[in-house]
Amino acid sequence: MLLCRVSPVYQMLARWGRRSQQGGLLLSRAVSCTSSRLRAASSGEGNAQPADPASTQALYRDTVLLPQTEFPMKLAGQKLVERELQIQQECGFADLYSWQRERKAKKEFCLHDGPPYANGDPHVGHALNKILKDIRNRFEVLRGRQVHYIPGWDCHGLPIELKALGELGTSGLSPLEIRQKAREFAEGAIARQKAAFQRWGVMANWEQCYYTFDGAYEAAQLKLFQEMHNKGLVYQDYKPVFWSPSSRTALAEAELEYNPEHVSRAIYATFPLATLPPKIASENGLENVSVLIWTTQPWTIPANQAVCYMPNAQYSVVKRADTSQLLLLAAERTASLAALLGTELQTVATFTGLQLEGGICKHPTIPDKQIPLLPANHVTMGKGTGLVHTAPAHGMDDYSVASQFDLPVECMVDEDGKFTELAGPELQNLSVFTEGTQRVISTLQESGALVLEEQCVHSYPYDWRTKQPVVIRPSKQWFINTASLKHKAKEALQKVRVLPESARGSLLAMLDRRTYWCISRQRSWGVPIPVFYHKETGEPLINTYTVSHIAKLFKEKGSDCWWELPIEALLPPEVLKKSKAGPVSDYVRGDDVLDIWFDSGASWAAVLEEDMEEEPKEPESRLSWLPGSLRKPLVPESDPRADVYVEGKDQLGGWFQSSLLTSVAVRNKAPFKSLVVHGFAISEKGEKMSKSLGNVVDPDEVINGTKDGSLAAYGADVLRWWVAESNVFSEVQIGPSVLNSARDSISKLRNTLRFLLGNLQGFDPRQHAVDPKEMYYIDQYMLHMLREYSMKVTDAYSEFDAGRVIRILQAFITRELSSFYFSIIKDRLYCSPEDSLGRRSCQTALEEILDGVTRSVAPILPHLAEEVYLHAPGHDADTLFKSGWIKSSSVWRRPGLEEAVEGACAIRDSFLSSIPGKNAGQYDLTIAIEAGLLFELMESLQEEPSSTSSQLAELMMAARVNLTSELPRDLPPGALLSQGTFLINLEGGVIREESPYSIAVTPTSAARCPRCRRYTSESTDCLCPRCQNVVSHAG
Repeated sequence: MLLCRVSPVYQMLARWGRRSQQGGLLLSRAVSCTSSRLRAASSGEGNAQPADPASTQALYRDTVLLPQTEFPMKLAGQKLVERELQIQQECGFADLYSWQRERKAKKEFCLHDGPPYANGDPHVGHALNKILKDIRNRFEVLRGRQVHYIPGWDCHGLPIELKALGELGTSGLSPLEIRQKAREFAEGAIARQKAAFQRWGVMANWEQCYYTFDGAYEAAQLKLFQEMHNKGLVYQDYKPVFWSPSSRTALAEAELEYNPEHVSRAIYATFPLATLPPKIASENGLENVSVLIWTTQPWTIPANQAVCYMPNAQYSVVKRADTSQLLLLAAERTASLAALLGTELQTVATFTGLQLEGGICKHPTIPDKQIPLLPANHVTMGKGTGLVHTAPAHGMDDYSVASQFDLPVECMVDEDGKFTELAGPELQNLSVFTEGTQRVISTLQESGALVLEEQCVHSYPYDWRTKQPVVIRPSKQWFINTASLKHKAKEALQKVRVLPESARGSLLAMLDRRTYWCISRQRSWGVPIPVFYHKETGEPLINTYTVSHIAKLFKEKGSDCWWELPIEALLPPEVLKKSKAGPVSDYVRGDDVLDIWFDSGASWAAVLEEDMEEEPKEPESRLSWLPGSLRKPLVPESDPRADVYVEGKDQLGGWFQSSLLTSVAVRNKAPFKSLVVHGFAISEKGEKMSKSLGNVVDPDEVINGTKDGSLAAYGADVLRWWVAESNVFSEVQIGPSVLNSARDSISKLRNTLRFLLGNLQGFDPRQHAVDPKEMYYIDQYMLHMLREYSMKVTDAYSEFDAGRVIRILQAFITRELSSFYFSIIKDRLYCSPEDSLGRRSCQTALEEILDGVTRSVAPILPHLAEEVYLHAPGHDADTLFKSGWIKSSSVWRRPGLEEAVEGACAIRDSFLSSIPGKNAGQYDLTIAIEAGLLFELMESLQEEPSSTSSQLAELMMAARVNLTSELPRDLPPGALLSQGTFLINLEGGVIREESPYSIAVTPTSAARCPRCRRYTSESTDCLCPRCQNVVSHAG
């Protein structure tokens, strides 16, 4: 990369230019001069003669072509907010999505929107997600693809129901009354969120979104449910599930959050051995041995049905030194337990787990109940005693053991998390978490079974909505057999690209933990499970005919009809006949609704696919609720997958997984080609946002400012820059410092764009553009660099790496433009004749740079980009987003030219290093290069042996450049000498040449021209030859 410095002379020139009043065009604003000056200037002989200082100063000022533009240098506060809204209106933000959907395009890009939850106001997490998606979508529109993006909302579920009902609760309300209040609440949240997304500049047809409470969506969801049921993947069973006493409903894994600071009352308790295992019965001294277990959930002891051991582990009978009690536990846990008990444990006998087979224990709290010792693979040695108390009703692994050994599954806990009558009168109606646990521990202590109690801080599942702990209890629920889908899901994921790749492991780990998926919920606000139960037998009635009929009703009337219509309408005679069922009077409709993760997980079927009916009789699709232009399937039939799903990392166990499992179940493929997993928005201090901490950032206040003025109005583009600049694959910080930095970065970019616009005053690329081959080499070089820049930016956008786009942009502006090109060309722009080849060449490059930079930043800053586009010259299209991506040409690629300019820059670095802190324009530079490639390259920049106006002189920013094969022998005594080398690398390394050069730097004898401020004049009050020519034509 070029390492160049801004010369002090051009900093001075810029200051001089700012002090000068903004003049008009050269020819129209020239001021009259004295006849002697005009005669002298037009004669072409020598420099102009001095004249009256005041009049000549006015003439010079009006012949300098300073930047002119109406593009404002700065917008802030309410003016910025109003300007963004004006841009959205003038540039058709609301119509852009529909326009691009109707145009012809060779390629399509489908980003399927994960539905945000309709239960609250928009927050910065929404902003992070929606803006990240929009940046990619706008990029795809610019490069000519047809984007398919239909925003959606997840509208059902307990959080909405709870918020809608508030303190009223569900008591005394019918399901339809509850549903009506929940729907109204969800619709209000959707309206607020939708307005915010539009204000952020998110491109979509906001009149055509998908909602999971829409009848057509619900019908598509039921058809997916039907297909999975037909394949035997959906079934009803009585087994343990996560149950939320605070919500009174079953929960899926994705509805849990784990509290790492949960405190349990852990206990060590004994189960006396009633019958020794046959393989160790002959051992001496094993009378009165007790099996020692450890559990963090003492309330499950009454439901115990077995104690499990690890078959291949070593177990020991140990004797307590303090009480002589004999305990059976894992050999490797002996030392830690001895330390915990504060007594020595003497080993009496040791044997393998296999030798424990056939042992029988006495239950510690239920007299006369005996329980077996059983082998199990889930036993671990990390904590406890290596012997696991097993209650099949209250543990997933425990239930697996019960299934294998045909143990009873007795549930002693009700829906409120209290003990039932089955637990006995002493425990009945006690909460298992509080009084119930205390009572069980007391009972163990009274029976002599309690060895030790301790406080255990560990991770424990909580209801993600109520933030209360859950229990595991058996319940008759509907399940999806995910165990049979795991292998297919993992195979499908191998064909999916995951960003970042590290997220793939988390997704696979969550899949492994999920043995089954409970999809039934005991609530009112959701999609009813289309099942009927026989009044006497309780047998479910559910098949293709019943589900198809209900789906058709839902599509026509919405799912409220499940409660509104009589059962005779839900189960008409023809459906009963096809189902070979009895009279309708034998059945009642079910009360459960589907898990909201199944709702949203079905979105690919409801939004991305054609109707899944086997023999559709008409071209109607499940997207019939969309307009014609959107109704066709959003992805080609040959590959009905979205290009990408983009959501936060919490969806690894949520929407990503539910979508994957449902799609694999019916199509044997993932619904996405790529997954992009982003982090969460957190405070600047790295804390989770919380109202109690006062660190919540409201995106509306970011854009519009606060009413009390404590936060300035930043506008939507600052919010978008924050998203783009962040490393979205980790946690994303936001706060005043971050926002101020984003605002300052945009302000610097704005000033660069303003400089470009100002220097394009009077330039129309359709009339004035110079052919690339005729342009100055330095200008051609900048087009070459612009092409390289555009390729890097395109690659970064394609990788969902907008942060890299910003880094590339800022490096290009700082190094290639501000510190290098702009500092070199100001003299040519301001002081050369308006229509000269050199100036038009420069303007041609500037126009391409302006266009390229503006388009490159447009996906991130659409408001600023469209504002620049309105001021930029030579556009035919109405808006930037209708005019395509960066128009870089292969003609711009000039590797030989690149070597020439960068070779000159290497020499310039040597020159500037020899005069640190000095004005380069006050020195003459002699460059000596032996005959060879480097000399030829420098000759292309300066044909004459000596010049003050060559492209090489411009690059060096010196008063005069002499190009020779060797340094002259008569150099002044004070000449500064320096040497260096430059490696020429052409044709991909085929041509390589290490070229030495020498330079001599001497103060120039020329005077400073009063017009251009360059040291190229014969005397201080006379013009240089170039300025003579310009001024002579000013009149």
